[in-house]
Amino acid sequence: MTFWEHFLRLLPRRPKPALAALYWYLTRRRVRASNRLRAGSADLAFVYAAWIKSNEQTDDLANCCASVLKHWPFKPHFSILLHADGPFSAEQVDSSTRSIQRQIYPHWRIAGNADEPLASRILAAEADFLVPLRVGELLSSAALFRFAEAAQANRAAAIIYGDEDQLDQHDRRVRPWFKPQWNEELFLALDYLSSAVAIEAGLAREVSAATDPADVSGLLLAATAAAQGQIVHVPHILCHVPATRPSPEGRLEAVARHLAPVGATCSPGPFGTVKVQWPLPQNLPLVSIIIPTKDKIELLRPCVRGVLERTDYPNLELLIVDNASIEARTARFLDEVAQDSRVRVLHYPEEYNFSRINNFAARQAGGAYLCLLNNDTEVIDPAWLTELMRYAVRPEIGAVGAKLLYPDGSIQHAGIVIGIGEAAGHAHRFLAAGQPGYFGVAHVPQFISAVTAACLVVEKSKFGAVGGLDETIAVAFNDVDLCLKLQAAGWRNVYAPQAVMVHHESKSRGIDVLPASVERFRGEHQALQSRWSTKSYQDPNHHPNLDRHSETFVIRL
Repeated sequence: MTFWEHFLRLLPRRPKPALAALYWYLTRRRVRASNRLRAGSADLAFVYAAWIKSNEQTDDLANCCASVLKHWPFKPHFSILLHADGPFSAEQVDSSTRSIQRQIYPHWRIAGNADEPLASRILAAEADFLVPLRVGELLSSAALFRFAEAAQANRAAAIIYGDEDQLDQHDRRVRPWFKPQWNEELFLALDYLSSAVAIEAGLAREVSAATDPADVSGLLLAATAAAQGQIVHVPHILCHVPATRPSPEGRLEAVARHLAPVGATCSPGPFGTVKVQWPLPQNLPLVSIIIPTKDKIELLRPCVRGVLERTDYPNLELLIVDNASIEARTARFLDEVAQDSRVRVLHYPEEYNFSRINNFAARQAGGAYLCLLNNDTEVIDPAWLTELMRYAVRPEIGAVGAKLLYPDGSIQHAGIVIGIGEAAGHAHRFLAAGQPGYFGVAHVPQFISAVTAACLVVEKSKFGAVGGLDETIAVAFNDVDLCLKLQAAGWRNVYAPQAVMVHHESKSRGIDVLPASVERFRGEHQALQSRWSTKSYQDPNHHPNLDRHSETFVIRL
């Protein structure tokens, strides 16, 4: 769509964002105008309809399927397992069956009936891959071809999954879910596989014989755990799901059973998700909390009081790094708080450099774990540090970041996506309080490329192993660089939304686009781009069909 086509379609539906876009367009700020249109219309049906028209050429794909099959040495056969989470009708079975019969890929069969036990059908199925299909859901006509294409290209693939969308009450396709690459931490909380997945038959039989899964949730939890990472994402819409479909029953119990051997417990999470609580060691390690500051006592006081008086993690020390404060009231407060045996005040009189200040404090920290914390954060939940430490103590974990909120309750930080704005951006920023956002992803734990150092926990030995924060990056993106170094060294970074704080972003150090800071910011931006190729980086938690210039996960047109 051209700007004017997009504008005219949005105007009668949502006049405010349409008129705001028009203002920016007429004042020759065309990029900002386009961004306003995209943000204002991302969830409207006509935008997705335009995307479908531009990106899905079914007839061409059918012709392509017939020709490429001749040259494939491996033509996998699929068994479709119709199943249901509860009562279903003959009409629902018929609609799902018709979607199978419309496949452009020919090598498939339907294995048994939806009311037959799942485990027995898995063991009896004769195929290369098994495709569970919930009664009432529809496979796209290209679904099996896309699965076969991925299996042909990835012969070791144990599980293949694709994207999905919803069908509204008029059977119109709406709300596409362009999914991330495989993310086991996310999958525990949020089932993003079961509506568009193919499981290698031998793997399915193996886990079915061992666990006797009563439903697809149990099957997928066991299969993904046994797949040894051979899980492939197909970035195409492969399944159409009724918008009124309830969350699968029994998934909470299935996840709880799956994690019981490692001592994790489960409870209902927000928006129909599963909340996993990982165990802590019996002897809690010491955490050194590092807070750099320069005056701004109105920010520092509530931050420090929250750490010392409203934090339920018992084994901590607080290192306040005074970066050349000049106000008498700051000196009085630091003298006062230093009377607490858990507090040390370190003096750093040199020019502000966030990386250098934190590295300086880390060398003097007595804890086995470091918590980097901005002085403009506020404790609102006593469990914040406990929840971060549930992840940080796991051997495979690098940095752990909290959910940070603006004072109005909207999201400031829910993990960092590499490549947004050709550098890095905060995922789901400005999502209003109490809203699920993009399929609830902002509210559940997940492996993530990076988290902000405004509130970040990392094991001290791992911090040291990657050289700490890069002191040539004084202010912006040094936390992103640290997390990418940890990831490159083999550790996984985690966004842990159970840990929640308020963040008065940049109130202490100022805004990067002010004239005094813009040159420094531009150099740090370019350093990140050069070091990590962020202009072309496809973040595993993002998707090629999502807009790389938006932090709110909107469709790319």
